Amino acid sequence: MFSATIFDYNGVLVDDEVVHLEAFRDVLVPLGIALSERDYWERYLGFDDAGAFRAILTDSGRVPTDADIKALIEAKRPRYLARAKGALRGFPGAAALVRRRAAEGPVVIVSGALRDEIELGLGVLDVASAVSAIVSAEDTEHSKPNPEGYLLGIASLARSLGEGAKRAVVIEDSIAGVEAAKAAGLVCIAVTHSYGREELVRAGADLVVEHLGEITEDALAALAQRSRTA
Repeated sequence: MFSATIFDYNGVLVDDEVVHLEAFRDVLVPLGIALSERDYWERYLGFDDAGAFRAILTDSGRVPTDADIKALIEAKRPRYLARAKGALRGFPGAAALVRRRAAEGPVVIVSGALRDEIELGLGVLDVASAVSAIVSAEDTEHSKPNPEGYLLGIASLARSLGEGAKRAVVIEDSIAGVEAAKAAGLVCIAVTHSYGREELVRAGADLVVEHLGEITEDALAALAQRSRTA
């Protein structure tokens, strides 16, 4: 069986991508940049805030500085939190899955979201006590598909699990997230909350499910067995 579970946050545990989109728009409209829903989902979904703002501004023909990106992130933060406090909701089965996996071993969050955003969502789900560590956007220099966040997650788990940390299973929803998890050498389950099955399989997901409720202990045991013999 897997020694630990590493969850992505946005699009896996909480259904907040529309909240993020509107918060991005709040900040970008005064700059004269229109962010379409299609572009957000197809182009920018896998980035953390820094990566998304940099890509959006670059695609708009601008050359953003690090100071520009930092200012945009700080401008977006209160807008996201204000919107999320009234609209944030978890995906069906998310809280139960986190608690069940925490009973089997450590649970870590690895996300491109900011720490206060993640903490807000864990509070909404009432699972903060079930999470042993958080790797957030503030902890990394590179967003997914770079594996940095997952490598930091493994390092955190290694303090209690040693080499067993490498036998953690990741639960993701984005193409960039799956690619990051696989680049870190981890087994990855993808849920089709944000992308289709074929796209996630092409990205390298070891198992694709439509709903978090499909991630049963029997399914995890079967996946662990397959990963050992692959």
